[in-house]
Order: sequence, then structure tokens, then C-alpha cells
Amino acid sequence: MNLYRILPFARHLIDLVVQEGDIAVDATAGNGHDTLYLAERTGESGRVYSFDIQPEAIQSTKERLKKAGLETHVTLLQQSHCKAADVIPKSEHLKLKAAIFNLGYLPGGDKTITTSPQTTITAVKNLLSIMPDGGLIILVIYHGHAEGQIERDELLSFTESLDQQEAHVLRYQFTNQTNNPPFIVAIEKRG
Repeated sequence: MNLYRILPFARHLIDLVVQEGDIAVDATAGNGHDTLYLAERTGESGRVYSFDIQPEAIQSTKERLKKAGLETHVTLLQQSHCKAADVIPKSEHLKLKAAIFNLGYLPGGDKTITTSPQTTITAVKNLLSIMPDGGLIILVIYHGHAEGQIERDELLSFTESLDQQEAHVLRYQFTNQTNNPPFIVAIEKRG
């Protein structure tokens, strides 16, 4: 297939903006896959801030990073991603090139604990306020469950209302697949 699948497309977008020495955010650490990927991209001279409210997610991510030898330049935070702008030092704001959110619930975890549109929208607004022009936020929206459908609708309403002078918003979705496949909303900050 010539078209990127959803997660490879998210990484392709990250590759366009994140270089060694940059700062990146994994807003939903989950099982650590994106945190590891961001740590590889930012290198030893960069930093990744990885958030999750669930201790299991933080532990899984910590183990994945340790196995890869990349734990030294990642800050793991067991707290809501809506606090990201408060945690990242001001001296690093201009180096913050990307943030990724894999919304929904922790794969293999408690499906009753899900991301919420309120905290996600707050996090996106806060991250946009501190990112330099060209900074990128990727939302991978999983909407195959009731809470995910609510979050999808509120996030689409929010992102579609962003001023085009302040952000470009892209929606990447396969429209002929069954079972509510995930899709991406990418937000690029404009000056």
C-alpha cells in the first residue's frame, strides 16, 4: 500500500519537525511506544516529557525506555497532560517542536479510564500557547467506544474552530473502513 496507515503517518509528520536536540511531548504515555520513538528522534541532547495518569502506563514506559537505554533524557510524569505547559521549563518552550496524543484508553488496561475532551482541549490550547511557529500537535483519535465518540465530537468542534491565521488543521482518515478506525487530526502552529 502506498498510503500511510494512521500510526506511520503520525510518525512521518513527527519526522518532518523533530530533530536531535528538540523537545517533544508524549501526552499519553500508554505502553511507551511513542515516548520511545520521540526519545530516539530528540536524541541525547533533547528531552521528552511523557504524561499519563495511570501508574501502569508510567511503569511500562519506564521499562521500555530502560531496555532501549534511553531513560536519561525522558521525564516521566504521572499526571494529566493538561499540566504540560506548566511542567516544561520556559527555557525549553522554543525548542518544543511536537506533541502526540493517542486518545482513548490504555491498551491492555482498564477501559473505564479514558482521556477526556476537557483535559485534551486544555492541553492542546496550553501547548499551542508555548510552542514556536511550526510546532505540531498530533491527535490520534480512537472513537470505537462511547467515551471516544464524545471526545471525537468535541475535539473536532474545537479544532475546526481554530483560527486559520493561528493554526493549520489537517484531518487524515480512511473513510471506507469498518469499526470506527482511528484517525489523525494534526495541528500546525502558525505565526
